Amino acid sequence: MHEALEFALFWAIPRRDTHSLAHRLINEFGSVAAVFDAPIRLLTEVDGIGESTAIFLKLIPQLARIYQEDKFSFKKKIPTLEECCHKLVLKFIGRTEEAVAVMLFDSKGKTVYDGIVNKGTVNAVDIYSRKIIELITAYFATSVLIAHNHPSGIAIPSYDDIASTDTLGIIMRGMNVIFLDHIIVADDDYVSMRQCKISQIFEDKET
Repeated sequence: MHEALEFALFWAIPRRDTHSLAHRLINEFGSVAAVFDAPIRLLTEVDGIGESTAIFLKLIPQLARIYQEDKFSFKKKIPTLEECCHKLVLKFIGRTEEAVAVMLFDSKGKTVYDGIVNKGTVNAVDIYSRKIIELITAYFATSVLIAHNHPSGIAIPSYDDIASTDTLGIIMRGMNVIFLDHIIVADDDYVSMRQCKISQIFEDKET
């Protein structure tokens, strides 16, 4: 794996010994992925890494995320719920902070919106629920799929996750909008709150 990091460093720092620098970074952070996820401040503390190189390294996972999202776009077909969940997982590649992602669908099942609606803490449900309501209204959406990540944890819903899901479900019912699922993402793994029937919102009936 260090060869890939060495190759990336070669383009960021030409005419330098990137072989030893790649090993130094991996020894410092533990893995190639951890190097890309490390804050710029910590990267620049490694001998041989300047700010421009640190920024370059941070761009790599962001570009990977954009590539994957575009590759799995649903412009010409109606996606399955599983495909939608997979695409939402891609939105969290390289993210080191919590974020909330939303996919909205019209009455025919076509995706009308797909994006991040909140970054930072996701415990304050009223902050991002207003944004979701605005988007539902703007796009005349009839169903909603929501995801958020646990950057430094595992894909197990917390008490706050369950409470926020119940609150969002009540809002959706009031708008006569189908709440398809709320998935919790950690790395490349995710848990579906509908499948696990963790929230009471998903216990009444399948959509």
